[in-house]
Amino acid sequence: MHTESTQQNKSGKLTTYIVIAMIMGIFFGYLIHENASPEFIKDFAPKIKLLATIFLRMVQMIIAPLVFATLVVGIAKLGDLKTVGRVGGKAMIWFISASLISLTLGLILVTITKPGVGVNIANADLEGAKDMLGKTKEFSLDKFIEHVFPRSVIEAMANNEILQLVIFSVFFGVALTSIGTKGEPIIKALDSLTHVVLKMVNYVMNFAPVGVFGAMTAVIALKGLGILKTYAYYIGTFYLGLAVLWILLLLVGYIILKHRLKVLLKRLSSPMTIAFNTASSEAVFPKLVEEMERFGCDNKIVSFTLPLGYSFNLDGSMMYMTFASMFIAQAYNITSITDHLGTQIAMLLVFMLTSKGIAGVPRASLVVVLATGSMFGIPPEGIGLVLAIDTFCDMGRSMTNVLGNALATAAVSKWEGALRM
Repeated sequence: MHTESTQQNKSGKLTTYIVIAMIMGIFFGYLIHENASPEFIKDFAPKIKLLATIFLRMVQMIIAPLVFATLVVGIAKLGDLKTVGRVGGKAMIWFISASLISLTLGLILVTITKPGVGVNIANADLEGAKDMLGKTKEFSLDKFIEHVFPRSVIEAMANNEILQLVIFSVFFGVALTSIGTKGEPIIKALDSLTHVVLKMVNYVMNFAPVGVFGAMTAVIALKGLGILKTYAYYIGTFYLGLAVLWILLLLVGYIILKHRLKVLLKRLSSPMTIAFNTASSEAVFPKLVEEMERFGCDNKIVSFTLPLGYSFNLDGSMMYMTFASMFIAQAYNITSITDHLGTQIAMLLVFMLTSKGIAGVPRASLVVVLATGSMFGIPPEGIGLVLAIDTFCDMGRSMTNVLGNALATAAVSKWEGALRM
């Protein structure tokens, strides 16, 4: 009980420090934007952002071993293929349902509010769009299949390809379970590795406020607060969509968890704050593993469901894909998309495929929009319209990704009778 109280105090203090760092970052960023020369700002912003880059890299260095170890141990602890299939099936039902709801909600909202109509396309960040174009390729079934299945687990780990890691880990975990007692030493070793990596999480998370300060200072110094006025309607309608999505998610969460939902949200305060301020849901994956287990979810369910969620259940990012795509189509008056429901539904279904395995890192969803949009005639340079304020939207969608995955894990635990009440 004392340990639990200590952990809650530490989590509460971390959240407080992160909020303070965010406020300080906005303040210093604004001072620099208003008083420094454009040349100084252009040089300063990337350098102060290094603080955020260092924090994100420290998190990313432990993602691969944690996903591999937790997923393999989770499968092994589930015991048999029948249980793995049952738990995996329940998780996938949630993931697919949540993804369809998120994509559809984004499509409906952007169609009703029309934030792209009348937007001045001269505001597009063409240089940024060219940079994004260099990171992606046109979508094709061949490339999609190649992306899903790893040719080397070492390469997948080096590139933090979560979906590829999940595929390898599932095969490895099933094979390990099938050989019985011979696999026990490996299971024990990976279980110990999980505890070591989670201990590293505690050390890394101490740097979160520093990373948040660097991220906020950089974006405000470079863009200023004025950019929020320019795109106020676009940002406002997107956050309205997130609010509706939150209401739906929390409503379903309350139906399943009842009064325990309040306890879960308290547990999620620190991970969601970090995700919001770093614009990365990947940054809190290790922390989320810890918090879900402390909430009462069975270790084997968390170890199995949460890594899957980071490949299949990024609700905020999913919603943004249809929202951003339709916004660009409206801005460029592409009537073949804006006026045809069939095309919009086809685009939604393609996003269901191309989004799987998307990394929970800044701007990853824009890469998917860019890769998929060309299939429907969306100009690549259109991405430049949303690049300027993408960080502000990414904050909200990253926090939503964390909430969605936490609710999914808690729901599967409850359905399996593996949630400590």
